[in-house]
Amino acid sequence: MLAIVASIVGAIIGIVAYTKSKKAGYKNGFALAAIIVGFVFFVIQVISIILIIVAGIAVGGAVADLCDGQATGTYELTDGTTIECP
Repeated sequence: MLAIVASIVGAIIGIVAYTKSKKAGYKNGFALAAIIVGFVFFVIQVISIILIIVAGIAVGGAVADLCDGQATGTYELTDGTTIECP
């Protein structure tokens, strides 16, 4: 569960557990799974954050284009969306 909630922490704990169990002579499939799941979820989180930032920049640029040359105030677009021009 820790690998899903805090992916990088789960991966690090999985690495520690895997190393210790390997030194003790045991195979630890759960630790290996924690490493894999932790890193996979970490990559998914990084990609999601990048996509959210890019989408925010795109929306901000679109609003800036709509407000270009307009006076300060709230405007309603033809599709019913309202925008606030600074």
